[in-house]
Amino acid sequence: MGSRRAFLAGLAALAAPLPSWADAGNPLWLACAREADGGHALFGLGAEGADTFRLPLPARGHAGAAHPARPEAVVFARRPGTWALVLDCGSGALLRRLTPPVGMQFNGHGAFAADGTRLYTVEQRAADSQGFLGLWDSDYRRIGQIETGGIGPHEVLRLSPNASGGDVFVVANGGIATDPTDRTKLNLPTMAPSLAYVEDDRITERVALPEALRFNSIRHLAHEGDTLAFAMQWEGDAALSVPLLGLHRRGAAPLLAEAPGPEQTLMQGYAGSVAISGHEVAITSPRGGRMHRFSLTGAFLGVTTRADVCGLAPCEGGFLTTDGGGGILRVEGGIARPLGLRPRAWDNHVVTL
Repeated sequence: MGSRRAFLAGLAALAAPLPSWADAGNPLWLACAREADGGHALFGLGAEGADTFRLPLPARGHAGAAHPARPEAVVFARRPGTWALVLDCGSGALLRRLTPPVGMQFNGHGAFAADGTRLYTVEQRAADSQGFLGLWDSDYRRIGQIETGGIGPHEVLRLSPNASGGDVFVVANGGIATDPTDRTKLNLPTMAPSLAYVEDDRITERVALPEALRFNSIRHLAHEGDTLAFAMQWEGDAALSVPLLGLHRRGAAPLLAEAPGPEQTLMQGYAGSVAISGHEVAITSPRGGRMHRFSLTGAFLGVTTRADVCGLAPCEGGFLTTDGGGGILRVEGGIARPLGLRPRAWDNHVVTL
């Protein structure tokens, strides 16, 4: 009788629907924030900016990676990070706490393979800031690592599949070596930022900036079709006004875009996030309190001002932004529409599911 019950229970388990993002309220975006009481949490956001879930974090989170099928998010600590949490966004359960290998540190970002069977985490070796992608299987067990071909990598992004259907990733190598304890920048005179395209766990293309812009640290990434957009942060002479947005297509030289002189200067050499929506690309500057919009050919389209704006993601008809004052805005054609003001300070990034 017991074996029959077990058999029937097994059939029932097989017939039960698998958990999905619907179990977490069908969020469109994920974002970390510091709450009014000083605690930290991960939030799911719906189409009009409403919270779909809230999960507490032990400390400040930076960005995350959303599993393509299961309602699971991996949230990374602010760099240099020693933890990443795998959270069930439907039940709220902590599924796993990831720790980098001895001598390594997480750098705030990660990405899943298209089929969800692998997680790629951006890491650097504490001793010299050499970059790596950590490899984790579907049960979040460490299975290896590969070099990113640069110093101080920050974000990894999965692109459209290659001709054979394989995953393609791109890594933003910021180029900056940092002290593993306090993030003091150690190599600014010799920094060398780059993009590294990775296929079959090996680098297949590297892209560097012109020598005059080698102090422009490549930090964040977005893509649409065959266009990659990258946001930069200037580490050179503060009196200079330089491009903070780059556009790249495989096999070509990067196209650098900037606003007209005075407006570009107001960005204060810092782009915190980047996103592509339709035929537009945008970058934000929390230091400058503004969002710049460009065409995919690099033409400047306009500016939206908002204090401490940084989080940025595509939405229908334009962009979603978040800021340190708790604001959520939808920007369509340069016109901002408030979606709400929350009692929290949003962190730097919004992750699109």
